[in-house]
Amino acid sequence: MNLEKNKEINLKVCTRCIYDEHVDQITFNQYGVCNYCLQVDDLIEMYGTANPKGRATFEAYIAEIKSAGKRKKYDVIVGVSGGTDSSFMLHLAIKEGLRPLAVHYDNTWNTAIATQNIQKITDTLNVDLYTYVVDNKEADDIFKAFLYSGVSEIEASTDLALAEVMYRAASKFNVKYIFEGHSFIEEGITPLGKNYFDGKYIKEIHKRYGKSPMKTYPLMTFSRFIYWTVFKRIKKIRPFWYIDYNKENAKNFLKKEFNWEYYGGHHLENRMTAFCHSFYFPNKFKVDYRNNTLSAEVRNKKTTREEALKIYNTPPYIEENLLQYFKKRLSLSDEEFESIMNQPLRYWYEFPTYKKTFERLRPLFFLLAKANLVPMSFYLKYCFPTK
Repeated sequence: MNLEKNKEINLKVCTRCIYDEHVDQITFNQYGVCNYCLQVDDLIEMYGTANPKGRATFEAYIAEIKSAGKRKKYDVIVGVSGGTDSSFMLHLAIKEGLRPLAVHYDNTWNTAIATQNIQKITDTLNVDLYTYVVDNKEADDIFKAFLYSGVSEIEASTDLALAEVMYRAASKFNVKYIFEGHSFIEEGITPLGKNYFDGKYIKEIHKRYGKSPMKTYPLMTFSRFIYWTVFKRIKKIRPFWYIDYNKENAKNFLKKEFNWEYYGGHHLENRMTAFCHSFYFPNKFKVDYRNNTLSAEVRNKKTTREEALKIYNTPPYIEENLLQYFKKRLSLSDEEFESIMNQPLRYWYEFPTYKKTFERLRPLFFLLAKANLVPMSFYLKYCFPTK
């Protein structure tokens, strides 16, 4: 969403949230409600979110996981970042009587708070932690390749690597279930338009603009994706899509029970992610992804549209010395950094990706999504043509 939204005359804004005409592929019905609010309504109906239907489905999955995990050391994989959702997810797994393995992908940009949060949660719950640490110079080379390319998805390599590492851990320990801590109620589903990533895209960007070979980076190719989902049939379940989950309540619970510490805002537990959301996206691409969470809060009546818009039209919080840390870590001079920020914008559809393949195989991915073998959000975002 464009940061200048409120300064434009006659700009159409959703009557239920704060998405406006700048949001990719947005449409409005006769009541002025955007298609993304309607998508949330459809998902609530489909998953029975926060009602008896959803709870019953979740409890059925718990029973299924326990049955499949008999005589195994672990019965579910839980990805952890030190953030609110993943930390609470680990607590939830224990509360439901599961034997989770916490899995963390370390891109070497963690804040000290995030690292300490992971340790506090796993130690207190007596949960084993499996951490995959990528070579820091290799990770930085991938990040710099995306910077030099002019595209926005600097963090794509982290998101995809975490998914691959969770699959690898599941396979290594013969676990058939992965819990993910996403909540479309609390966060929405980020509209797909100018932002996209997959293994082919990451490999191509790095091939063109990187300098070091990928040796330790866990790249998920299309064949590996199919292997994990179709042949290994490892299920990805998002409990917060079924049960009643409140992020603010979860945050307060974690602070009280685990001496967990808040890191200042959504996406700020990792310095690279914080740079992208606090500085890079707003300043280079004029996009502020706080609109996802703020829109969700308005839909949930946790705040008013007026208050959400007021927050949205103030600059994002940026950690002190974050820019200096970023430039020093990536060995960028002030001049080189300014050149990168001022170079022409480029987008994912200018590079080779698996996107057309996902579209051609839409019927397959629909079946996989219905079986929780791929997230439904993947099907909705990646398997349909974009405008």
